[in-house]
Amino acid sequence: MDMVGEGNNSPSTYIPPVTWLELAGCSLTRFPSSLAHLNQMSYLDLSCNRISGAIPKWIWVTWSSSLAYLNLSHNMLNSMQLNSYVLPFDRLEVLDLSSNQLQGQIPMPSPPAAILRYSNNSFSSILRNFTLYLGNEFRISKNNISGHIPNSVCDSSISLLDLSFNNFSGWIPPCLIEDGYMSALILRENQFEGVLPNNIKDQCQLLTLDLNNNKIVGQLPRTLTKCLQLEFLDCGNNHMADTFPSWLGKLPELWVLVLRSNQFYGSMGGDLHRVYKYGEYFSSLQILDLASNKFSGKLSPKWFEGLKSMMAESNTTGEIVIADNGTLTFYQDTVAITYKSIYRSFVKILTTLTVIDLSNNSFEGTIPESLGRLVSLLALNMSGNAFTGDIPREFGRMSQLEALDLSQNQLSGDIPEALTNLTFLGFLNLSNNQLVGRIPWSGQFFGTSQNSSFEGNLGLCGPPLSNPCDIAPAPRSVAHGEKSSHVDVILFLFVGLGFGIGFAAAILMRWGRIGEWFVKSARALRT
Repeated sequence: MDMVGEGNNSPSTYIPPVTWLELAGCSLTRFPSSLAHLNQMSYLDLSCNRISGAIPKWIWVTWSSSLAYLNLSHNMLNSMQLNSYVLPFDRLEVLDLSSNQLQGQIPMPSPPAAILRYSNNSFSSILRNFTLYLGNEFRISKNNISGHIPNSVCDSSISLLDLSFNNFSGWIPPCLIEDGYMSALILRENQFEGVLPNNIKDQCQLLTLDLNNNKIVGQLPRTLTKCLQLEFLDCGNNHMADTFPSWLGKLPELWVLVLRSNQFYGSMGGDLHRVYKYGEYFSSLQILDLASNKFSGKLSPKWFEGLKSMMAESNTTGEIVIADNGTLTFYQDTVAITYKSIYRSFVKILTTLTVIDLSNNSFEGTIPESLGRLVSLLALNMSGNAFTGDIPREFGRMSQLEALDLSQNQLSGDIPEALTNLTFLGFLNLSNNQLVGRIPWSGQFFGTSQNSSFEGNLGLCGPPLSNPCDIAPAPRSVAHGEKSSHVDVILFLFVGLGFGIGFAAAILMRWGRIGEWFVKSARALRT
């Protein structure tokens, strides 16, 4: 039988009773014609090919009573030959049409299939009563669908719901968060509004809650502490106003906490170590993003001593595994952070990605030396605050650090020579502080650094700046009784003139900068 080409379409041709067929990644450009004569197909995988055009009607008709698994994802399909947008399948468990070019209304199988995937298409509408056809997993991310989530979703058995990157609006039905049966709720990049419900039940099974870039107001639900399996919490780029959620520190699995671009205020809870035992708060945290809020006060050195996961390396992935009737399905968490001056999304997060972003707040005081114990940290951004004092020499112990931004603070003293030990450092910004002395000129980064990393520090000298580190001649001693007032005036004028020129140059250099590590993204929300 010619399974791939046109072959002999005669009904009299003998066709073996194939029921299971996997042709993923075979560079097919069309549906094999022989498939139309296979009457008992139960499993068909044609994903990751180059099939274009329409999905033929015989797929929905010929196999309506036998098909259990259909995967047509990652092709170039643009339409469907349908009699109805309700697909009459008797046994279908998995339907995957994601990553194509399909348009119009989303078709839904009846009775409901356990897993439905339609992401990365151009669908523009969905059945008004689509919740009647939901199984355990429903993904329609990155389409052009608008509307509200009906309260009837509470009557479904949904456990993974991904509506991200669409135009949904209105309030989030409380049951999706409160009832505790959801494993992953991904609603980022929509227009949802209102406050979050605060009556989460004790049996909460939530692993991922992603609400980034919506219009949510109010506070974080205190009853999130009942979600003991929660791993991923992203409420960034909303309009929430609250204090720092120290109470989340008791969640043993939480490794991503993103609250950026909201209106959180106050301190970070310097007395946290008094509430929990040493090392038992935020012990799994790998990504902490509090950028662009209204946090203030000093950072307690004790606060960072509980971040055990940032003190050791790990190689596991950020995949959430959900088992439904013996079928394993994977959801890969996605987070958007500023990394090496670029706001980017990480689709499959490795737990080796460790990032702290406290930029654009009002933190003050000295930078805690205990940060140097976070030896697995890859990126640290503390720019745009009011930190004073020296750069901790302990930072030289963060051997994995790739990006460090301490710009736009009030740091003083010299640049620690220990920073030259950071062999992976690819981005450094110490600009616009009050640093003095010679810039270290060794190490992988410092030997190739640019002016922009150090500008705005009038006391710094040496390469890459044009200001040389000349040794000033010893001042002439003034004879006893000699009037020195004229000399003092002249020195004052020259110092004033030098400062003015230096300050103007600093402004010009700062104005002309292109790179900025933690840019305010359109993610305010979706940065």
